[in-house]
Parts: sequence; structure tokens; C-alpha cells
Amino acid sequence: MARRDYYEVLGVSSNACTDEIKKAYRQKALQFHPDRNPGDKAAEDKFKEAAEAYSVLCDSEKRSIYDRYGLEGLRGGGFSGFDSSIFGDFEDILGNFFGFSFGDFFGGGTRAQRRGPQRGRDLALEVEVSLEEAAHGLDRDISLNRADPCPVCRGTRLKPGTKKAVCPSCQGHGQSRYQQGFFTVARTCSECGGAGEIIATPCPACRGSGHVKGKATIKIKIPAGIEDQSRLRIGGEGEAGEGDSLRGDLYVLVRVKPHELFAREDKDLVCEAAISLAQAALGVSISIPTFSGPEVLKIPAGTQSGEIFRIKGKGLRDLRTQRMGDLYVKVLVRTPDRLTREEKEAVRELARLRGEELEKVVVNVLQKIHKTLH
Repeated sequence: MARRDYYEVLGVSSNACTDEIKKAYRQKALQFHPDRNPGDKAAEDKFKEAAEAYSVLCDSEKRSIYDRYGLEGLRGGGFSGFDSSIFGDFEDILGNFFGFSFGDFFGGGTRAQRRGPQRGRDLALEVEVSLEEAAHGLDRDISLNRADPCPVCRGTRLKPGTKKAVCPSCQGHGQSRYQQGFFTVARTCSECGGAGEIIATPCPACRGSGHVKGKATIKIKIPAGIEDQSRLRIGGEGEAGEGDSLRGDLYVLVRVKPHELFAREDKDLVCEAAISLAQAALGVSISIPTFSGPEVLKIPAGTQSGEIFRIKGKGLRDLRTQRMGDLYVKVLVRTPDRLTREEKEAVRELARLRGEELEKVVVNVLQKIHKTLH
């Protein structure tokens, strides 16, 4: 089944809030629910499609990746479809209304079912890089402390040679039932968490946790053109889960340090270059450093202070389009502040040759300022 735009699937705008997304999903789920459309394969596909769209858009991390990089960005992080755990949000409304279990339909567990092995916790850390490293991209080795499977029980939490016991509280049902008026209410067993089993003899090495603290060194790839405070998701490098379940993910916040020469504006770079009064008047060629080597910039005669020149393709790479930004050079003309007697005479002679009357120019400038203020 070809995937459409997730916002289009739910019929919401790209800036819709979480409540709007939930409301739209509930409407779609009610409309295309299999019990309302028995034997209708198209409705079943739309039901699953809405579930997949909601599983992404209701998760702020997945939604951010989807908005920036599309479905390919989610696939790069290990996303392969919807997350059946989202149906816990609507199980009480939709499941009870139709007498239908989402877990049975999708083959996944919900809150009303027994608790299976839990995925490992996600981890987060920060990495600082220079602007030059951000421009070129790099591989970085990072070290982290995380929970690894216990080498003795291999994450089962059981003492080797023992087995799990039936939960004495719920007798293996995973639920506790009690009467409330005319209704029988079922709740997840608080002792076994819905598993129906308990660990009577925990592993002595990990004290029944299934994990031990370990250290790991991981190589991460920071792409060229990465922006400050971007987050990278490295799938399966978080803490170990229960038993053979999946590890959590590792999220890396990348901070790009300010540069002493360049300022960044999206994929473009901006810098300043100072030239003398004579160079501005007569023109000059100057060498401008870039992240790919020096570039010669020709400054034409008569350049004014504050003029900006562009060097194409010498900025940063755009992560989405892979196009290179530009480098913008702002020229500042230095006015000499300490002149010898001979230099002053030379300046006066230049003014005389150009027909400039220095005192009159000052008066004219003051008159303009006066008119502007009043």
C-alpha cells in the first residue's frame, strides 16, 4: 500500500495541534473500523493507514523528523510502520464500543492485554562540534554508560535453572476483576503488571533487574551541514530491554560552536573584510578564507563601506537539498585615524583636486541631519 502524506491521511493541516490530530484520528478510526465495514479491504487499509499516520504525528520526536526529512528520515531511524501501542489511547472508547480488540486486529499488545517484554529505555547526550566540522561532516566516537543484559541470566532476570511462577494475585490471568454495581470491572494486575507470572527466584548477579551497568563506545556520523541543536537518532544504541526485546534508541543533541570569523545564516556564511581607503578608491583583490581553501575576491574601484559581495557555493551544505550555500563578504573601509603632516597634506590635496570644500561639506551634512530631526 503506497503511503500518502500523513497530514492528508488524517485531514489536518501541517501545524495542527495534538488534540486536533487525536480528534481526526478517532473520526477516521470510527469511520473505517472493520466492524463497521465487514469484508471491505479498502476500509481496512484506510483504517491501518490512519493508525500509521497517527503513530507518527502524535509522537513529537517522530513528527519533527517527518516534517524535516519525510518518510525517508523515519526509515533511516528504523521506523517501518505504525506503533500498535498507540491504540491504548482509544482502546476504552473504540474497543468497548465495537467489542473489538485492536491488539487482535494488528497482532500487537495493548493495555488490555498481557504485558510483554519491554523495550529498553532511550538515552540522550550532547556533542559539541566546530562550525568547520559541521561544514564538512565527521565521524565521532562517543562513550556512554548504559544498561547491558546481565551476563548470568542473559536479561531474563531469573536465577539460572529456575522458571517464572504463576502470579498468586491474579492466578495467571494478568487482571484483577471485581464487581461494581451491575458491572464487572477488570484491571491490570498490580503485582505482575499483566504478565500473569512473577519471578520467584531472581538472578543474584543483577538482583532480578536483568541488567548490569556497562560502558560502550559508539561511532556516530554527523552529516555535513548539520545545524545547531539538531538531534540525531541512533536506533538500537540505548539501554537493553527485557530478555530478547529491542534496545532503546540513542538521541544525540549536536551543538555547533560559534566561529571567530564566520556567522551562519541557514546554509549561508557571512564574514567581514577590512580594506584601506586607498584600496576602496582604487580597487583591490583580497584573499578570503573559506572551509574549502582561500578564494580571491576582486573589490572594484569606488567600493563603499558596508557593500556586500557574494562568493557562490562557499557556504554550507543544505541537508535537505544537498545544495551548497554562499559566502557573503561585507567590506568595511578603514578610515586612517593617525595621519602624519605629509599624509594630511596629501588628503587635502586630493580634496582640492576633486573640488571638495571640507568645511562646506560638514555644514551640509549638519543641515541634512537637522532637517531630518525636525
